[in-house]
Formats: sequence, C-alpha cells, structure tokens
Amino acid sequence: MDIQEIIVVEGKDDTTAIKRAVNADTIETNGSAISEETLRRIAHAQEKRGVIVFTDPDYPGRRIRAIIEQHVPGVKHAFLAKEKTIAKNGKGLGIEHASDNDIREALKNVYTPNTNATYESEITMDDLILARLIGHPQAKNRRKQLGEILNIGMTNGKQLHKRLAMFQITAKQFGKAVALINQEEHNE
Repeated sequence: MDIQEIIVVEGKDDTTAIKRAVNADTIETNGSAISEETLRRIAHAQEKRGVIVFTDPDYPGRRIRAIIEQHVPGVKHAFLAKEKTIAKNGKGLGIEHASDNDIREALKNVYTPNTNATYESEITMDDLILARLIGHPQAKNRRKQLGEILNIGMTNGKQLHKRLAMFQITAKQFGKAVALINQEEHNE
C-alpha cells in the first residue's frame, strides 16, 4: 500500500510501525510539545503532498492533533481504537503497538475534515442526547463505539458534535452507526 500523503506520527517507533505496514514518509512530532519548526515542516508537507495525522489514541495524541489542526488547516486524520494500540505486555499504548493490518485499515479510512466554514451539520445536540451519546450513564462507552464505527476517534461529549461536523458525517451515516450500537447492546 503506497501512501501519497506524509504521515505525522509522535515518534521513531511509530515511524517504524508505519513503514512496516505501508510505503509512506513520516514526520515525527517527538512528543506533544510540537516545535514551530515541526509545524512549518508539516505545513510545507501539506502544500506539497498532503498530510495525514496519525497519533496515539490518548490525551497527548489528541493534543498534538488539535495543535496541528489549528496551525495547518485541511490535514487528514487516521484513527485507531485504543484496544488496537495496547502493547502485548499491557504496559504502554501507541501506534507502534498496532498490527500492520490495523494500521493499513486505519489509513484506508482516512478523513479529510471540512474546511467549508458554512457547512451545517445535520446532526443536532438533541440527536446526541436521544442516541444516549451525552447525558447518559453509558454515554462514554457509546461514544467510544461510535468513534470506532465511523473511524473518527474517541471524543468527549463536548467535542463529539464538532467532530461529526468536521468530518461531515451525514444523518444517515450517524443513524446507521447508532443502530449498530443499539443492536450490539441488545444482543449482550
């Protein structure tokens, strides 16, 4: 699998895992304190070939993603569920622990966020409440499942509405994903 875009990862081990799974170039942020120079390199990469941000599914990874999104609009995003990034010994979490197949799958499901400021999401906050994604005892677990089904990553309740709009998730896609979550719950 050849990837045209340059993939932004957190460190050397992530680069090793990416290169093992696909043919791609990477830029390493070396942690969540991204330097101005690294942001300039990412912006240049975005202009030349496009960028896919592929960070760990944890707080520092989400922070890096947000900083890049703020400084380099229009980057694409790849997400992996937390369970797919846990080290074999259970100590540690990161893209470097994911299987080659999971990495390829995440890169197949890359999202380009909406840069059209006038895009109005079809999904309302009321829809999120009705779908038991906010304000419900199982909301966190249901958001996690939704993020996996739609390949948009895990979010808190506040960020979910923004993330759905950013990736232009339609009411139909949202409805199908919620139906899947409800079906899984019913089968338990």
